[in-house]
Amino acid sequence: MGLLADIISSLCEHCSDQSLWAIGGAGLATLFVLSVIFNVLRQLLFKNPHEPPVVFHWVPWIGSTISYGINPYTFFDKCQAKYGDIFTFVLLGKKTTVYLGTKGNDFILNGKLRDVCAEEVYSPLTTPVFGRHVVYDCPNAKLMEQKKFVKFGLTSEALRSYARLITLEVEDFVKNSSAFKEPKGIFDVTKVIAEITIYTASRSLQGKEVRSRFDSTFADMYHDLDMGFAPINFVLPWAPLPHNRKRDNAQRKLTETYMEIINERRKAGGKKDSEDMVWNLMSSVYKNGTPLPDEEIAHMMIALLMAGQHSSSSTASWIVLQLAAHPEIMEELYQEQLCVLGPDLPDLTWENLQQLDLHAKVIKETLRIHAPIHSIMRAVKNPMPVEGTPYVIPTSHNILSSPGVTARSEEHFPNPLKWDPHRWDEVVATSTEEEEEKIDYGYGCIGEQFAYVQLGAITAALARLFKFRNVPGVEKIPDTDYSSLFSKPLGKSFVHFEKRESDIKA
Repeated sequence: MGLLADIISSLCEHCSDQSLWAIGGAGLATLFVLSVIFNVLRQLLFKNPHEPPVVFHWVPWIGSTISYGINPYTFFDKCQAKYGDIFTFVLLGKKTTVYLGTKGNDFILNGKLRDVCAEEVYSPLTTPVFGRHVVYDCPNAKLMEQKKFVKFGLTSEALRSYARLITLEVEDFVKNSSAFKEPKGIFDVTKVIAEITIYTASRSLQGKEVRSRFDSTFADMYHDLDMGFAPINFVLPWAPLPHNRKRDNAQRKLTETYMEIINERRKAGGKKDSEDMVWNLMSSVYKNGTPLPDEEIAHMMIALLMAGQHSSSSTASWIVLQLAAHPEIMEELYQEQLCVLGPDLPDLTWENLQQLDLHAKVIKETLRIHAPIHSIMRAVKNPMPVEGTPYVIPTSHNILSSPGVTARSEEHFPNPLKWDPHRWDEVVATSTEEEEEKIDYGYGCIGEQFAYVQLGAITAALARLFKFRNVPGVEKIPDTDYSSLFSKPLGKSFVHFEKRESDIKA
């Protein structure tokens, strides 16, 4: 206390000769220094042997937020080397315990609902974007029912219709886009792929009315709503910031638009004329006999649009970037279509997409290295003992799993950062539907079947239309932007394209 008294006394003496502004500034600086000192002493002197080690950090509240946010995988690797598979770091004032490896994935992702809670972590960010009473703004039991509504809507008949609609959208985009006006040239991958994925999803899963609006009003609303995923909204989701005002306005307008579509369909007789998800949700009923309210349908469709677009756009962009860096694989894809489907290259359908083995491996390998979501978090609701350790994770913590760390591990994948679709040649998938039901990633994974159809159709369509390669002078794919909830390629990435002769002649 003597040192603190001396500091305050010196500060007061110094302040007497300064302006009010200087007084305030000096006071804040002193408080900051004291808080840093106290934070460091607390870490060095007060360690709880029953809790995982805390990653050392200088600044309270900020903790390891910056180093984690710049590159989570690098951060995890460094911490794992120093502390092991289990450690705690401070993320925006919240103690977050990371448990890496397959045991950690199982501990967190298969945790019992009484012990872990996703809603508490993600609701502040997602509810203003998606809307009320869906995804993380409802009890888990209700979310599971909503997931089943979507899953039941992805029938074989629906997926068959989607595959053709998606390929037609890709072909139409290539014919009409200024990016591909010439037989060869360069294009902005993330920009073009974002357009392709939003058009293909809106035409198939979202419905023809949504697709017809996407050339104008929807595009602007989507952009404004997308800004709601800014990282600051994890802690200040309702702050009166400009991007939040635009987010709220866009959310309201999009909800009204979907409800208009639903009302128009009912006025027209309510006769199903396509396999889009709106029709499916319009006929869905909760277990208690309550039909799914129109507003909830609208909010579920927004959730599917936003979460699905981010993951599909990111993954499809990485696929194009990797194919450009590995033109031999691009040619293998084309040759696979010629060999399996025939030299006349018939229209791509759901049935013949299932026969394109290498295409599926390209998607799988891309998702392994470039998982759209690097961290999956849960709030701890009951103290959680970690088997085989002295640790008990308290309710004041969040817990974090990163399956991407396992996917990038030498233990499971030789030369793990090398993109090699052929590493899956001898691997047989073992996951079952029952196992998948245990993991809840939110709406981003509800439409997994659709995502694979969408990515497969886009990849196959591009492979038969183009040859891709890196722009001269560019030898590697871009780094990853981890600044948002969904990972994506960093900055602008240009790739050289050349239309295949068959397409040029057509």
